[in-house]
Amino acid sequence: MTAGIPLSPRLRSIAELVPHGCRYADVGTDHAYLPAWLLQHGVIQYAIASDLREGPLERARQTARRFGLTECISFRLCDGLSGIAPEEADTISIAGMGGETIAAILSAAPWSAQGERRWLLQPMSGVEDLRVWLSENGFSIRRERLSQEGRTLYVTLLACPGADAPLTPGERWAGRQTREDFDPLRGQYLERLLSRAQRALEGARSSRKDQDQARTREFEAIHQDLTRLKEEWDAWHR
Repeated sequence: MTAGIPLSPRLRSIAELVPHGCRYADVGTDHAYLPAWLLQHGVIQYAIASDLREGPLERARQTARRFGLTECISFRLCDGLSGIAPEEADTISIAGMGGETIAAILSAAPWSAQGERRWLLQPMSGVEDLRVWLSENGFSIRRERLSQEGRTLYVTLLACPGADAPLTPGERWAGRQTREDFDPLRGQYLERLLSRAQRALEGARSSRKDQDQARTREFEAIHQDLTRLKEEWDAWHR
């Protein structure tokens, strides 16, 4: 077998949430770097790698051939979860696409919100909307991990079937936080979100459109709650 494949910080943040011995599937696998890394490190013994298009799936097959893993990966050409049976996987990652697309994939498979299952979701955009969708559609966000590549911060959500308390305005943007779950990037993440909320608030306040009055109140609530979360985080980790 050739030398092990290196994972980027973004993909490693997903890999670190995959439990040993699970039945794993990677939706939108592209090069299948995640399944290959998990197999090489003995985290899993078998994986499903699926993609919507033949091109990315062929790249996944090339990765498997390169690392001698062809017999350990089942390749599925399918839309979302349509080619994966519920009993085949208990840990499923969906990354490299927008939050709206991830929500649509889960919505199209009613079994996604049932049973003992772990969803590792890493949206490239729309993470706030995905958090809200999960909380309103039978999922509980158990943990969030941040990773950084260049100046970009990526969010990985660990979600499981189950009821969850409603998110506050700030938590919709930043996710929940606990004293015990320290993330070295969270302070920076909260600062960025506060700056973004401040710009949105200033824009809404300067608008003369009637409909922006409601937006002003919305952004005031978000900014206020993000400030609370940042102050709480700083107090925990002084």
